[in-house]
Amino acid sequence: MTEQKSLMSRAMPGLLIAGSLAGVGVVMVGLLSVVPAVDDGSGPAPAAMDQPTTVQIENAGAFVLPPSVGPGGKAGLTPARLDAPPPLAAVPTVAPIPAVKTKAAKAKTRPTRIRIPKIKVNAPIGRVTVDIKGNLGTPSLSKPNLTGWYRFSPVPGEAGPSVINGHVSTRKGAAVFARLSELAKGDQIYVSRSDGKVTRFTVSGIEQVSKSSFPTNRVYGNTDDAQLRLITCGGVFNKGAHSYKDNIIVYATLSKKKG
Repeated sequence: MTEQKSLMSRAMPGLLIAGSLAGVGVVMVGLLSVVPAVDDGSGPAPAAMDQPTTVQIENAGAFVLPPSVGPGGKAGLTPARLDAPPPLAAVPTVAPIPAVKTKAAKAKTRPTRIRIPKIKVNAPIGRVTVDIKGNLGTPSLSKPNLTGWYRFSPVPGEAGPSVINGHVSTRKGAAVFARLSELAKGDQIYVSRSDGKVTRFTVSGIEQVSKSSFPTNRVYGNTDDAQLRLITCGGVFNKGAHSYKDNIIVYATLSKKKG
């Protein structure tokens, strides 16, 4: 777990979260200790603001954002305050899977497939990482059903927040996470691993946030238990920037493991 924290800490400055259409909807993630400057890839990063953005106001319905992430579903999707913690587990959690210790085992251990029964997702998982500019890679646009695991986040089931992203759409139509916004508290997500283990995560909350105020600490902050973050784009599509204005973020906690 110590090494995972170190990897996440080194990769945090300048990290960009993948967007969905044509790979240009990306989000700049700053240091955890400050309000991050976040950009969707269409221009200079805006300065941090004390008040919500226009998109946030439309989503939240008020200037005062909720102190916690909502459950999603019929309650709708809204952003929470930047300093709000990840949502509490919806069901009892189980202990994380111990991280492998040898370099050879670490190189081989990875997530291989994600299943989300409610929204009919059954997709392979590739690996994504950051480039020299801090851009987090996206799955290939030629493979709309492919998801991407950020390789410097924990393997799903290990302690900490494991991050998997996916496109909401491509020029040819809907992609793997097209229905991600339909998830709600209590829904189940299954992630299979290369070592034969299968992990079940239960959704604890879901939010839609403006890319100009991405909740860096809530998504990437270290946790003692095993958690999962699913990220895609959402909201209004900006044709000029070829990018969606918002991100959809699903938070889930480990509730069962086998293998």
